Amino acid sequence: MFAHIEAVLFDLDGTLIDSAPDLGAAADKMRTDRGLPSLPLAQYRPMAGSGARGMLGVAFDITPTHADFEALKEEFFKNYEACMTERTYAFDGVADLITRLNHAGLKWGVVTNKSERFALPLTRAMPLFSTAQTVVGGDTTPHSKPHPAPLLEAARQIGIAPEKCLYVGDDERDIVAGRAAAMLTVAAAYGYLGAVAATEHWQADATIATPAALLGLLQLTGMP
Repeated sequence: MFAHIEAVLFDLDGTLIDSAPDLGAAADKMRTDRGLPSLPLAQYRPMAGSGARGMLGVAFDITPTHADFEALKEEFFKNYEACMTERTYAFDGVADLITRLNHAGLKWGVVTNKSERFALPLTRAMPLFSTAQTVVGGDTTPHSKPHPAPLLEAARQIGIAPEKCLYVGDDERDIVAGRAAAMLTVAAAYGYLGAVAATEHWQADATIATPAALLGLLQLTGMP
């Protein structure tokens, strides 16, 4: 099924990198700045893929409809900008996966709902992304995932037809976007899935429990 793939596109948070510690720290600082007790990272982690909405929901039990949400969101963004590379790291096996994709001559890149304000400096700061051919953020196109526009833009930038691209993500919206873009899709079951995720219902073409498992799908396990 994956033999014709010429490029692999990835979601960012929860798929390639674990940014939950920095996201949680940015939100938790807002609590401690207000004299509220700190919350453990375990409470923030399941919502890390939901960005400000998820982090503020955990920290203050509010939704985007709350009157104070926009002001709190900008405060969160400023906190996150100040710490977003302090505790963030690539998941185990990701560095080797990227090395093998490069050796196999496959192009790769990132399509994330993280805005360019964060996605671009974060990926520039991490050596892992030095060989990425594209980084498409949530505001690079007029639409964000689950709309297919960001994935189609990434395919355009790297010069590979969408049907020859594979998209890997840890959220159902990633699979919806990939399918809508006519790409094969892989669900990353090691990310920020949370308690209610049921990847078997996402209709992905495959599901992987570790980053290294993608090598088997692409028949790259025998490569050095």
